Amino acid sequence: MDLSVKVLDPDNVEFPDVTEAHTKHDGLVAVGGDLQPQRLLAAYRRGIFPWYGDNLPIMWWSFPLRMVLLPNALKISRSLKKTLRNKVYEVTVNYAFDQVISACAKIERPGQNGRWLVPEMQAAYRKLHQQGNACSFECWYYDESGHKFLAGGLYGVVLGRIFYGESMFAHATDASKIAFVHAVHFLQQQGVPLIDCQVYSEHLASLGAGEIPHAEFMHYLYQYNSQLLPEPLHQKILASNATVSNTCNVS
Repeated sequence: MDLSVKVLDPDNVEFPDVTEAHTKHDGLVAVGGDLQPQRLLAAYRRGIFPWYGDNLPIMWWSFPLRMVLLPNALKISRSLKKTLRNKVYEVTVNYAFDQVISACAKIERPGQNGRWLVPEMQAAYRKLHQQGNACSFECWYYDESGHKFLAGGLYGVVLGRIFYGESMFAHATDASKIAFVHAVHFLQQQGVPLIDCQVYSEHLASLGAGEIPHAEFMHYLYQYNSQLLPEPLHQKILASNATVSNTCNVS
């Protein structure tokens, strides 16, 4: 590891300027510190996020280009629109945060060696959830016996009016996409102007996400991180069976 990369002071939650990370360290801002809520939120306010794997120190990242989704840019394919209209499902907020993050941690990601959602990361985001700074969106399907099961979902950090998406999973076809579409519409209704997707992926690009310069991303953060949502993200049913077309515009 480059010895010039900043090692965080365990007693100070401040982060260094990201300019050097962008020009010299491939986006790596700092290493070390901890994953306590105060430090995590300080990182997100600066456009920095933790990302590392088993048997590695905590690594903090910020890239020159940021993958984001502006809610109005959401793309819904013809086949997904059909599924949204006809599939029997239910989408909820914060009904199963622990299950969602556990499922995300078990998903094998193409091109990644090992898993980044190590146990201490999961514990850290659970703490954020308990204090209202992280939430989950769940998609439930029904089996042949009519029993509801968790088919897919996603979770992320909520800071002011910005939603920082962290991870998603699917145990059944289209489940994570259904959760994502309803999450985007719901967040848009709550006055969220931008959903952070962190790094580029073809999957997110197919849903309408795109990269913007770091300076533009930070403009959103400075403007909206201090603005509160109309109400806390309590448990809520977003869509259920035949009512789905009334809660999400899929025409």
